[in-house]
Amino acid sequence: MKLFALSTLALIATPAFADRPALLAPGDTLLTVNAEGKAERAPDIAGFTAGITTIGASASATMTANAAAMTRVIAALKQAGIADRDIQTTELSLNPIYDNPTPGDAAPRRITGYRANDMVMARTRDIAAAGRIIDTLVGAGANEVSGPDFALDHPEAAMDEARAAAMASARARAELYARAAGLRVARIVAISESGGYQPVRPMMLMATRQAPATPIAPGDVTSAITLAVQFELAPR
Repeated sequence: MKLFALSTLALIATPAFADRPALLAPGDTLLTVNAEGKAERAPDIAGFTAGITTIGASASATMTANAAAMTRVIAALKQAGIADRDIQTTELSLNPIYDNPTPGDAAPRRITGYRANDMVMARTRDIAAAGRIIDTLVGAGANEVSGPDFALDHPEAAMDEARAAAMASARARAELYARAAGLRVARIVAISESGGYQPVRPMMLMATRQAPATPIAPGDVTSAITLAVQFELAPR
């Protein structure tokens, strides 16, 4: 078997195929091409995370105050049009707060209070309402807000478009390399896929009183696929 190496795009062995040696016809060449395909879409869903952090003197009082605050936040989300199925608690914690001992003091650290944290995740299919929902969260008392995290509710079609683009790119490169080497593409030996859906990452906001209708630009979300494709090249 002849070996045909072309920079980082054509390799005789890659992690994707290291455990699957190809069986080639005598005199044929193995070519591995890495290619990427992308598809962009306007987002049709926006996600948010809202948190309440409460500090109190006792564990029970802190949790009670935190629960009351989060109840107001969830009620505000529902009033803003978020369905029950689109609101989910993602974190609930209660931790002691200790004093800072004097250097050299061997006495055990004392608990001086408690910190409770409650986080919920919400999503909306009304992209135009994203700025208003952020204002709603802040106005309801959330003191930690992240988002919007723009995404596709059903990314499968965009992913398939990215796969087709990656495969077309890999095939075109293989044909180019084959012509340059005086060979022809005989067949595809193996295909390995990596990469995936890439939603727009959220921004973190510390809650402050903001003007109504915080401006939001949703942009596009990208679906990206990387294929490693092995081709068998044969003499012309």
